[in-house]
Amino acid sequence: MARTLADWLDRSVQPLVRGHFDRDLAALRVGGGHECRRRNRASAGPISEHATGQALDIFAFKLGSGGNASEVVVEKPGGLAQNRFLDAVRQSACGAFMTTLGPGSDAAHANHLHVDIQERRSRASRFCQ
Repeated sequence: MARTLADWLDRSVQPLVRGHFDRDLAALRVGGGHECRRRNRASAGPISEHATGQALDIFAFKLGSGGNASEVVVEKPGGLAQNRFLDAVRQSACGAFMTTLGPGSDAAHANHLHVDIQERRSRASRFCQ
Protein backbone atom coordinates (compact mmCIF):
# COMPACT_ATOMS: atom_id res chain seq x y z
CA MET A 1 0.00 0.00 0.00
CA ALA A 2 2.80 2.40 0.91
CA ARG A 3 4.54 1.84 -2.43
CA THR A 4 1.30 2.24 -4.43
CA LEU A 5 0.42 5.41 -2.52
CA ALA A 6 3.90 6.92 -2.93
CA ASP A 7 3.93 6.16 -6.67
CA TRP A 8 0.46 7.68 -7.12
CA LEU A 9 1.39 10.81 -5.19
CA ASP A 10 4.63 11.27 -7.17
CA ARG A 11 3.35 10.38 -10.63
CA SER A 12 -0.21 11.71 -10.52
CA VAL A 13 -1.17 13.91 -7.59
CA GLN A 14 1.94 16.12 -7.47
CA PRO A 15 1.74 16.94 -11.21
CA LEU A 16 -2.01 17.62 -10.83
CA VAL A 17 -1.38 20.00 -7.91
CA ARG A 18 1.27 21.84 -9.92
CA GLY A 19 -0.91 21.98 -13.02
CA HIS A 20 -4.06 23.17 -11.26
CA PHE A 21 -2.57 25.46 -8.61
CA ASP A 22 1.09 26.08 -9.53
CA ARG A 23 2.09 24.81 -6.09
CA ASP A 24 3.46 21.65 -4.51
CA LEU A 25 1.62 19.02 -2.52
CA ALA A 26 2.72 19.58 1.08
CA ALA A 27 0.71 16.90 2.92
CA LEU A 28 -2.44 14.83 3.07
CA ARG A 29 -5.04 15.00 5.81
CA VAL A 30 -5.89 11.33 6.31
CA GLY A 31 -7.77 9.01 8.62
CA GLY A 32 -8.73 5.39 8.76
CA GLY A 33 -5.38 3.81 8.03
CA HIS A 34 -4.79 0.52 9.84
CA GLU A 35 -7.95 -0.06 11.89
CA CYS A 36 -9.36 -3.47 12.77
CA ARG A 37 -13.04 -3.30 11.78
CA ARG A 38 -15.64 -4.45 9.29
CA ARG A 39 -16.51 -2.54 6.11
CA ASN A 40 -18.30 0.75 6.75
CA ARG A 41 -18.11 0.03 10.49
CA ALA A 42 -20.92 -2.52 10.18
CA SER A 43 -21.47 -5.05 12.97
CA ALA A 44 -21.38 -7.95 10.48
CA GLY A 45 -20.01 -8.62 7.03
CA PRO A 46 -16.62 -8.59 5.34
CA ILE A 47 -13.52 -7.25 7.06
CA SER A 48 -12.49 -3.79 5.86
CA GLU A 49 -9.25 -3.35 3.95
CA HIS A 50 -8.38 -0.88 6.73
CA ALA A 51 -8.06 -3.92 9.02
CA THR A 52 -5.26 -5.27 6.82
CA GLY A 53 -3.46 -1.95 6.37
CA GLN A 54 -4.26 -1.97 2.66
CA ALA A 55 -6.57 1.08 2.62
CA LEU A 56 -6.35 4.80 3.29
CA ASP A 57 -8.97 7.54 3.64
CA ILE A 58 -7.97 10.99 2.36
CA PHE A 59 -9.94 13.96 3.68
CA ALA A 60 -7.88 16.81 2.21
CA PHE A 61 -4.86 17.71 0.12
CA LYS A 62 -2.64 20.36 1.69
CA LEU A 63 -0.90 22.66 -0.75
CA GLY A 64 2.24 24.58 0.11
CA SER A 65 4.05 27.55 -1.28
CA GLY A 66 6.36 29.28 1.12
CA GLY A 67 4.34 30.43 4.11
CA ASN A 68 1.15 30.49 2.07
CA ALA A 69 -0.42 27.04 2.62
CA SER A 70 -3.97 26.09 1.71
CA GLU A 71 -6.12 22.97 1.63
CA VAL A 72 -8.44 21.25 -0.84
CA VAL A 73 -11.11 19.48 1.22
CA VAL A 74 -12.64 16.42 -0.47
CA GLU A 75 -16.07 16.96 1.10
CA LYS A 76 -16.34 20.69 0.35
CA PRO A 77 -14.10 21.88 -2.47
CA GLY A 78 -13.81 25.66 -2.76
CA GLY A 79 -14.92 26.46 -6.28
CA LEU A 80 -14.54 25.18 -9.81
CA ALA A 81 -10.73 24.87 -9.80
CA GLN A 82 -10.79 22.66 -6.70
CA ASN A 83 -13.69 20.60 -8.11
CA ARG A 84 -11.76 19.98 -11.33
CA PHE A 85 -8.64 19.07 -9.37
CA LEU A 86 -10.54 16.56 -7.21
CA ASP A 87 -12.18 15.03 -10.30
CA ALA A 88 -8.73 14.54 -11.87
CA VAL A 89 -7.29 13.13 -8.63
CA ARG A 90 -10.15 10.68 -8.34
CA GLN A 91 -9.74 9.52 -11.95
CA SER A 92 -6.03 9.01 -11.42
CA ALA A 93 -6.74 7.04 -8.22
CA CYS A 94 -9.01 4.73 -10.19
CA GLY A 95 -6.00 3.72 -12.25
CA ALA A 96 -3.57 3.39 -9.37
CA PHE A 97 -5.70 1.52 -6.82
CA MET A 98 -8.00 -1.47 -7.01
CA THR A 99 -10.81 0.38 -5.20
CA THR A 100 -11.56 4.10 -5.19
CA LEU A 101 -14.66 5.47 -3.44
CA GLY A 102 -15.58 9.06 -2.66
CA PRO A 103 -18.42 11.56 -2.39
CA GLY A 104 -21.40 10.37 -4.40
CA SER A 105 -20.52 6.66 -4.14
CA ASP A 106 -22.37 6.04 -0.86
CA ALA A 107 -23.06 7.69 2.49
CA ALA A 108 -20.03 6.08 4.17
CA HIS A 109 -17.66 7.85 1.74
CA ALA A 110 -19.41 11.24 1.49
CA ASN A 111 -16.59 13.21 3.10
CA HIS A 112 -13.39 11.50 1.94
CA LEU A 113 -11.62 9.60 -0.80
CA HIS A 114 -11.08 5.92 0.08
CA VAL A 115 -8.35 4.06 -1.80
CA ASP A 116 -7.26 0.45 -1.34
CA ILE A 117 -5.32 -2.32 -3.02
CA GLN A 118 -7.70 -5.22 -2.36
CA GLU A 119 -6.93 -7.97 -4.85
CA ARG A 120 -9.72 -8.85 -7.22
CA ARG A 121 -10.37 -11.91 -9.38
CA SER A 122 -8.65 -10.18 -12.27
CA ARG A 123 -5.71 -7.76 -11.90
CA ALA A 124 -7.38 -5.66 -14.63
CA SER A 125 -10.57 -5.32 -12.57
CA ARG A 126 -11.06 -2.09 -10.62
CA PHE A 127 -13.92 -0.76 -8.49
CA CYS A 128 -14.22 2.98 -9.00
CA GLN A 129 -17.10 5.17 -7.80
